Amino acid sequence: MVTLVKSTNIHSSAKIYGTSFIGDNSVVLENVILGYPEHSLLTTLLEKRMITEEAEYTGCTIGANSFIRPNTTIFSNVRTGDNFRTGHNCMIRENTTIGDNVLIGTNVIIDGNVKIGNNVSIQGNVYIPTHVIIEDNVFIGPCAVLANDKYPIRKDYCPEGPVIRKGASIGANATILPGVEIGEGAMVAGGALVTKNIPAWKLAIGCPAEIKNLSEELQTLNRI
Repeated sequence: MVTLVKSTNIHSSAKIYGTSFIGDNSVVLENVILGYPEHSLLTTLLEKRMITEEAEYTGCTIGANSFIRPNTTIFSNVRTGDNFRTGHNCMIRENTTIGDNVLIGTNVIIDGNVKIGNNVSIQGNVYIPTHVIIEDNVFIGPCAVLANDKYPIRKDYCPEGPVIRKGASIGANATILPGVEIGEGAMVAGGALVTKNIPAWKLAIGCPAEIKNLSEELQTLNRI
Protein backbone atom coordinates (compact mmCIF):
# COMPACT_ATOMS: atom_id res chain seq x y z
CA MET A 1 0.00 0.00 0.00
CA VAL A 2 1.29 3.45 -0.90
CA THR A 3 0.07 6.53 0.96
CA LEU A 4 0.34 9.75 -1.02
CA VAL A 5 -0.60 13.27 -0.11
CA LYS A 6 -1.57 16.20 -2.29
CA SER A 7 0.49 17.46 -5.22
CA THR A 8 2.91 14.52 -5.17
CA ASN A 9 4.28 13.73 -8.65
CA ILE A 10 5.42 10.14 -9.27
CA HIS A 11 6.75 9.04 -12.65
CA SER A 12 5.00 6.03 -14.17
CA SER A 13 8.25 4.02 -14.24
CA ALA A 14 8.84 4.31 -10.48
CA LYS A 15 8.19 1.20 -8.36
CA ILE A 16 6.99 1.43 -4.76
CA TYR A 17 7.02 -1.59 -2.44
CA GLY A 18 5.45 -2.32 0.93
CA THR A 19 3.48 0.20 2.95
CA SER A 20 5.27 3.41 2.03
CA PHE A 21 4.47 7.06 2.62
CA ILE A 22 5.46 9.89 0.29
CA GLY A 23 5.04 13.41 1.65
CA ASP A 24 3.28 16.45 0.25
CA ASN A 25 4.65 18.21 -2.85
CA SER A 26 7.27 15.57 -3.54
CA VAL A 27 8.68 14.50 -6.90
CA VAL A 28 9.73 10.92 -7.71
CA LEU A 29 11.39 10.58 -11.11
CA GLU A 30 12.22 7.81 -13.60
CA ASN A 31 13.03 4.29 -12.42
CA VAL A 32 13.11 5.16 -8.74
CA ILE A 33 12.54 2.21 -6.36
CA LEU A 34 11.07 2.96 -2.94
CA GLY A 35 10.57 0.55 -0.03
CA TYR A 36 12.57 -2.29 -1.59
CA PRO A 37 12.66 -5.22 0.88
CA GLU A 38 15.88 -5.67 2.85
CA HIS A 39 17.74 -8.93 2.22
CA SER A 40 16.27 -11.05 5.04
CA LEU A 41 12.74 -10.03 4.11
CA LEU A 42 13.34 -10.55 0.40
CA THR A 43 14.69 -14.04 1.08
CA THR A 44 11.56 -14.89 3.09
CA LEU A 45 9.28 -13.63 0.34
CA LEU A 46 11.11 -15.65 -2.29
CA GLU A 47 11.03 -18.81 -0.16
CA LYS A 48 7.28 -18.43 0.21
CA ARG A 49 6.95 -17.73 -3.52
CA MET A 50 5.21 -14.46 -2.73
CA ILE A 51 4.98 -11.65 -5.24
CA THR A 52 7.21 -8.91 -3.85
CA GLU A 53 5.10 -6.10 -5.26
CA GLU A 54 2.01 -7.43 -3.46
CA ALA A 55 3.60 -8.28 -0.10
CA GLU A 56 2.59 -6.32 2.99
CA TYR A 57 5.47 -5.02 5.05
CA THR A 58 6.89 -1.68 6.22
CA GLY A 59 8.26 0.18 3.21
CA CYS A 60 9.85 3.62 3.51
CA THR A 61 8.73 7.08 4.57
CA ILE A 62 9.70 10.09 2.49
CA GLY A 63 9.17 13.58 3.91
CA ALA A 64 7.36 16.49 2.30
CA ASN A 65 8.86 18.60 -0.50
CA SER A 66 11.29 15.85 -1.47
CA PHE A 67 12.92 15.48 -4.89
CA ILE A 68 14.15 11.99 -5.80
CA ARG A 69 16.12 11.79 -9.03
CA PRO A 70 16.21 8.88 -11.51
CA ASN A 71 17.44 5.39 -10.59
CA THR A 72 17.56 6.03 -6.85
CA THR A 73 16.82 2.96 -4.69
CA ILE A 74 15.58 3.38 -1.12
CA PHE A 75 15.07 0.22 0.94
CA SER A 76 12.48 -0.73 3.55
CA ASN A 77 12.59 0.87 6.99
CA VAL A 78 14.18 4.06 5.71
CA ARG A 79 12.74 7.33 6.99
CA THR A 80 13.64 10.76 5.63
CA GLY A 81 12.65 14.22 6.81
CA ASP A 82 11.27 17.08 4.75
CA ASN A 83 13.12 18.71 1.84
CA PHE A 84 15.03 15.50 1.10
CA ARG A 85 16.92 15.44 -2.21
CA THR A 86 18.92 12.85 -4.09
CA GLY A 87 21.15 12.85 -7.12
CA HIS A 88 20.99 10.09 -9.72
CA ASN A 89 21.65 6.41 -8.99
CA CYS A 90 22.06 6.64 -5.22
CA MET A 91 21.22 3.74 -2.89
CA ILE A 92 20.02 3.99 0.70
CA ARG A 93 19.68 0.68 2.49
CA GLU A 94 17.47 -0.42 5.38
CA ASN A 95 17.16 1.04 8.87
CA THR A 96 18.52 4.42 7.90
CA THR A 97 17.07 7.61 9.35
CA ILE A 98 17.63 10.98 7.70
CA GLY A 99 16.66 14.41 9.02
CA ASP A 100 15.34 17.52 7.28
CA ASN A 101 17.08 19.40 4.47
CA VAL A 102 19.45 16.62 3.45
CA LEU A 103 21.11 16.07 0.07
CA ILE A 104 22.35 12.61 -0.91
CA GLY A 105 24.35 13.07 -4.10
CA THR A 106 24.74 11.06 -7.29
CA ASN A 107 26.07 7.49 -6.91
CA VAL A 108 26.20 7.69 -3.10
CA ILE A 109 25.88 4.36 -1.30
CA ILE A 110 24.55 4.27 2.26
CA ASP A 111 24.75 0.65 3.37
CA GLY A 112 22.09 0.78 6.08
CA ASN A 113 21.79 1.21 9.86
CA VAL A 114 22.95 4.80 9.53
CA LYS A 115 21.73 7.94 11.32
CA ILE A 116 21.94 11.29 9.52
CA GLY A 117 20.90 14.58 11.10
CA ASN A 118 19.48 17.80 9.68
CA ASN A 119 21.05 20.14 7.09
CA VAL A 120 23.54 17.60 5.78
CA SER A 121 25.14 17.60 2.32
CA ILE A 122 26.70 14.37 1.04
CA GLN A 123 28.28 14.85 -2.38
CA GLY A 124 28.61 12.41 -5.28
CA ASN A 125 30.29 8.99 -5.07
CA VAL A 126 30.57 8.95 -1.27
CA TYR A 127 30.51 5.52 0.42
CA ILE A 128 28.95 5.22 3.90
CA PRO A 129 28.99 1.76 5.53
CA THR A 130 26.75 0.46 8.30
CA HIS A 131 26.81 1.84 11.85
CA VAL A 132 27.72 5.42 11.04
CA ILE A 133 26.39 8.52 12.82
CA ILE A 134 26.38 11.85 10.98
CA GLU A 135 25.14 14.81 13.03
CA ASP A 136 23.60 18.13 11.90
CA ASN A 137 25.21 20.56 9.44
CA VAL A 138 27.82 18.09 8.18
CA PHE A 139 29.37 18.36 4.70
CA ILE A 140 30.97 15.32 3.05
CA GLY A 141 32.82 16.03 -0.18
CA PRO A 142 32.84 13.91 -3.34
CA CYS A 143 34.40 10.43 -3.33
CA ALA A 144 35.00 10.37 0.42
CA VAL A 145 35.03 6.87 1.94
CA LEU A 146 34.04 5.87 5.46
CA ALA A 147 34.98 2.40 6.76
CA ASN A 148 33.59 0.21 9.55
CA ASP A 149 35.77 -2.94 9.67
CA LYS A 150 39.33 -2.86 11.04
CA TYR A 151 40.16 -6.36 9.83
CA PRO A 152 38.28 -6.92 6.53
CA ILE A 153 37.25 -10.62 6.33
CA ARG A 154 40.29 -11.70 8.41
CA LYS A 155 38.67 -12.03 11.86
CA ASP A 156 35.39 -11.51 13.66
CA TYR A 157 34.69 -7.85 14.28
CA CYS A 158 31.61 -5.89 15.29
CA PRO A 159 31.16 -3.14 12.66
CA GLU A 160 31.92 0.29 14.08
CA GLY A 161 31.57 3.17 11.67
CA PRO A 162 32.88 6.70 12.17
CA VAL A 163 30.97 9.37 14.07
CA ILE A 164 30.87 12.75 12.34
CA ARG A 165 29.90 15.46 14.83
CA LYS A 166 27.89 18.62 14.25
CA GLY A 167 29.21 21.03 11.65
CA ALA A 168 32.21 18.94 10.56
CA SER A 169 33.46 19.03 6.96
CA ILE A 170 35.05 16.11 5.13
CA GLY A 171 37.07 16.97 2.00
CA ALA A 172 37.00 15.19 -1.35
CA ASN A 173 38.63 11.74 -1.51
CA ALA A 174 39.22 11.62 2.25
CA THR A 175 39.16 8.22 3.97
CA ILE A 176 37.87 7.88 7.54
CA LEU A 177 38.80 4.61 9.29
CA PRO A 178 36.52 2.56 11.59
CA GLY A 179 35.55 3.95 14.98
CA VAL A 180 37.07 7.37 14.34
CA GLU A 181 35.24 10.43 15.70
CA ILE A 182 35.43 13.69 13.80
CA GLY A 183 34.77 16.42 16.35
CA GLU A 184 32.30 19.27 16.13
CA GLY A 185 33.28 21.84 13.52
CA ALA A 186 36.44 19.95 12.55
CA MET A 187 37.68 19.87 8.97
CA VAL A 188 39.28 16.96 7.12
CA ALA A 189 41.36 18.04 4.15
CA GLY A 190 40.91 16.53 0.72
CA GLY A 191 42.73 13.20 0.32
CA ALA A 192 43.43 12.84 4.04
CA LEU A 193 43.63 9.40 5.67
CA VAL A 194 42.13 9.77 9.14
CA THR A 195 43.27 7.02 11.52
CA LYS A 196 42.52 8.65 14.89
CA ASN A 197 39.97 10.95 16.50
CA ILE A 198 39.99 14.60 15.44
CA PRO A 199 39.19 17.11 18.21
CA ALA A 200 36.51 19.75 17.75
CA TRP A 201 37.46 22.73 15.60
CA LYS A 202 40.75 21.23 14.40
CA LEU A 203 42.10 20.42 10.92
CA ALA A 204 43.18 16.92 9.81
CA ILE A 205 45.53 16.97 6.84
CA GLY A 206 47.85 14.46 5.19
CA CYS A 207 48.29 10.69 4.87
CA PRO A 208 48.13 9.60 7.60
CA ALA A 209 46.43 12.77 8.77
CA GLU A 210 48.10 15.08 11.24
CA ILE A 211 46.10 17.38 13.47
CA LYS A 212 46.61 21.10 12.91
CA ASN A 213 44.94 24.24 14.19
CA LEU A 214 41.97 25.44 12.19
CA SER A 215 42.21 29.07 11.11
CA GLU A 216 39.93 31.44 12.99
CA GLU A 217 38.01 32.38 9.84
CA LEU A 218 37.00 28.72 9.37
CA GLN A 219 35.74 28.26 12.91
CA THR A 220 32.09 28.60 11.97
CA LEU A 221 29.29 26.14 11.21
CA ASN A 222 28.76 25.01 7.64
CA ARG A 223 26.26 27.03 5.60
CA ILE A 224 24.01 24.23 4.41
